[in-house]
Amino acid sequence: MKRVVIAGCGDVGSALAERLQRRGWKVYGLRRNATALPDGIEPIAADLTCADKPADWPAKVDYVVYCPAAGKRDADLYQRLYVEGLQHLLGWVRDSRQTLQFFLQVSSTGVYAQTEGEWVTENSPALADSDTSRALIAAEDVALRGGFPASVVRLAGIYGPGRNRLIEQVRSGLYVPAEPPQFTNRIHRDDAAGLLEHLLTLAEQDELLAPCYLGVDDEPASMHEVTSWMAARLGVALLDDGPTSGRVGSKRCSNELARESGWAPQYPSYREGYGEMLEANRG
Repeated sequence: MKRVVIAGCGDVGSALAERLQRRGWKVYGLRRNATALPDGIEPIAADLTCADKPADWPAKVDYVVYCPAAGKRDADLYQRLYVEGLQHLLGWVRDSRQTLQFFLQVSSTGVYAQTEGEWVTENSPALADSDTSRALIAAEDVALRGGFPASVVRLAGIYGPGRNRLIEQVRSGLYVPAEPPQFTNRIHRDDAAGLLEHLLTLAEQDELLAPCYLGVDDEPASMHEVTSWMAARLGVALLDDGPTSGRVGSKRCSNELARESGWAPQYPSYREGYGEMLEANRG
C-alpha cells in the first residue's frame, strides 16, 4: 500500500486525498485543524511554521504533496509557510530516515511577471518581483533541491465549489475594460486535484517527470470575456462605473506539457466550470 502525506490538506488537498483513497492509498492529511479532514484520512495535527516534528508523523511515507494555502498575500507569512515550512517538513522526513519515492510541491503561476498577454510555458522566465512571488520561487528551489525526486506544479487561479467570489462580483456589476485585454488563467479545483493525482500515479509507475508543470485549463481568456459571458447568464449588466477586479498582469499559460503527460482537464474552459457552478447556484 502506498503511503502519502498531504501537507496543507485544505480544499485541493482534500479533493486529492479522496481520489488517492479510492486508489487504495493510505492518506495522511496534515493541517492545523485536523478535524476538518474528510472521513478516512489519517490526521496529522501540525503547524508547518513550527519546526518541531509532529508526534504522530507516520513511520513510513512514500510520497509527500506540499500544498498549504496562506489565505492572504503577506510576505512574512509566505516566507514562513512556503519556504521555512517546507524546510521543516523535509527535515522531518530526514529525521525519520525516510526515503521518498516522489515529492510534489504546489506553487503558482503568480511567479511569472509577464503583462502583455504573452504565452507562458514551464521554460518561460519566472521573474515576478513581489515579495510573495519571490517566496514561492524560493520554495520551488527548496523542493527541487530537497534530495528526493520532485516536481513543482504551478497552478493558475483555482475556482470551483464554494469559490463564488467572481460570480458575486459580476452580480454586483464588476467592471473590466475590454481593451487592452487582461488575459487570465484558471483551473477548476477538481482538475487541480486530478493533475496532482495523475503525476503521483506516473511517479508510482517510475515514469520520468519534468521538474515543473503548469496546471491550467485549455483556454486562457480575457477577464472581460469571462465576466461578460457570466453576466449574460446571470441576467445582469456590467456597470461602467462598477467595482473593478483589482487584478494585475496579463499572460496566457499553456498546459501543453501536462497534456503531453496524459492529463486532460474535465473542465477545459471557464464555460464548463462556471456553467456548472451557475446551475448549482440557481438550484
